[in-house]
Amino acid sequence: MLNQNDKLSFLIPVHNEDKVISKTLRECYEKLKSLNINFEIIVINDGSTDTTKEILSQVDYVKVLNNPYNIGYGASLKRGIASSSGNWIMIIDADGTYPISDIDKIIKPAGDYDMVVGNRQHDKDHFGRKPAKWFLKKLASFLAGKKIPDLNSGMRIFKKSVALEFWHLYPSRFSFTSTITLACFANDYFVKYVDIPYYSRVGRSGIKPRNFFDFIALILKLVVYFKPLKMLSPLALLFLLAGLAKLVKDFVVNGYIGTLALLLILFAVQIFIMAIISEVIIKRQK
Repeated sequence: MLNQNDKLSFLIPVHNEDKVISKTLRECYEKLKSLNINFEIIVINDGSTDTTKEILSQVDYVKVLNNPYNIGYGASLKRGIASSSGNWIMIIDADGTYPISDIDKIIKPAGDYDMVVGNRQHDKDHFGRKPAKWFLKKLASFLAGKKIPDLNSGMRIFKKSVALEFWHLYPSRFSFTSTITLACFANDYFVKYVDIPYYSRVGRSGIKPRNFFDFIALILKLVVYFKPLKMLSPLALLFLLAGLAKLVKDFVVNGYIGTLALLLILFAVQIFIMAIISEVIIKRQK
């Protein structure tokens, strides 16, 4: 649990949530107040075009940051973190999907970990999304070298210092949570998952099917950034095996070694050397 010297900055990014924002803010404030901790609530209104801004102007127990136009989930969270005064950051969505009653379950282990994440239990997950989510989770876990139960849960608490360390990596849109998750695992920070229910959202989701490929690109980019040797070694091995296979075929069938076989082997060596150099550079920067 947070101690008396800690302060929690509770961030809620909002975009067109006038149907649920009043209820969400009231419940969050009452829950945090009951925990007897030092906290502030920061709402980042990301260019809402409904009555969200007017509703927020009437709430006196939160700090409101109004973006003049929509800049994205990640960019809004970065603005909230930059304006926060706490040494711990907690985020939650305003759409009614996360259990506000379980805020204490996320905060309680925080003192012993660098980040605590709500592991969403999907009772009624959309059938079409299950394979995509399973693939992303397995890919991220394999590349990070650790089991990742939930890659992009939007209910979590983390040290502000950890968030600032990877500031330059956060994208403006939906991948803030995925980025900080992979960054923490890749850099051996202590992460704990706590099971939480996950409800149907109020309103429409901003996630599109095309974002699946964006998430894959993000995962690959981050793993190349943090663990290039693990990412590039299989690629080098693939070129090496292809080159050796072509070499054997050329020698057995044609009696000579072709140029393509040598090029494939050369590519394998170059990729592996590049991976080693990148790994050394990353280690020296830490």
